Amino acid sequence: MKNATQRLLTTLTLSACLGAALSACAPVMVGGFAMTTLMATDRRTTGTQVEDEGIELRGANRIRDNLGERGHVNITSYNRQVLLSGEVSTAQDRQLVEQVVAKVDNVRAIVNELVVAENTSLTQRSSDALITGKVKASLVDAKDLFATAFKIVTERSTVYIMGRVTQREANRAADIARGVDGVKKVVRMVDVISEEELQGLTTK
Repeated sequence: MKNATQRLLTTLTLSACLGAALSACAPVMVGGFAMTTLMATDRRTTGTQVEDEGIELRGANRIRDNLGERGHVNITSYNRQVLLSGEVSTAQDRQLVEQVVAKVDNVRAIVNELVVAENTSLTQRSSDALITGKVKASLVDAKDLFATAFKIVTERSTVYIMGRVTQREANRAADIARGVDGVKKVVRMVDVISEEELQGLTTK
């Protein structure tokens, strides 16, 4: 139980540090290794990683400018595919958010998972964060997967799996996520690559 807790805390720390490293555009030291090393293991190009960060920042700013306090919207970009999750007040606002984000440079696709409902409670958001941490820790434990190939987002107990992975990896990650306590649904938003493409990526 102690080891599992340590793994979860390590995963959450690495996730938080990676986000800080990306937003600050500077390496962060964790356990003696620069976080830029983790960026190098990402299957996206460095340019695409920077584009994704820019999409999230510009998208969030535009959503705030157009929506104000009417809702709770999260924007996540992976390989220029954008996930919109959270809650808005009306169907019109749901459409507005998608239209605003669609105009952000470099966005190639949008998956609109916004729901018309009251904002989630702090308890629900804390639960979602815990589920994300558990899924990430479980992916780290899996010996047949590269955990850094995936981006995990949880909203209202639904887990969204993003990444540039093979069909086998996508299926395996989804199975692992479904086995985590508290998960109600798993949605795959992956760019599927062939085993040959994966081999080329891992031998570079």
